[in-house]
Amino acid sequence: MVPAQADGPAIRDRAVAAKPVSIGEETVNMATNAGVAAGRLRSFVERIERLEEEKQALTNDIREVYSEAKGAGFDVKVLRQVVRLRKMDADDRSQMEAVLDVYKRALDM
Repeated sequence: MVPAQADGPAIRDRAVAAKPVSIGEETVNMATNAGVAAGRLRSFVERIERLEEEKQALTNDIREVYSEAKGAGFDVKVLRQVVRLRKMDADDRSQMEAVLDVYKRALDM
């Protein structure tokens, strides 16, 4: 990050810096560069916002499916556990179940 200057925040934190800067023979207008960066940033933010909306819609859909399952007489808590177990790698699941069995035996369950 560019260090802050005495007269204000770091240059890269400024919204617009209209003063042209010479780099060798090229003159780069920082306002134009900031506009390009702002456009790209806006694009990222909008994509993230759309994905967040889609994620919320999917969350609502999943909630509805669990509600349907509950209405059909299934135990939602156990159903969630089954879904979680199915996501796991078979070896990890077997190892976890073996440790669970050891713990249950230790507690006389």
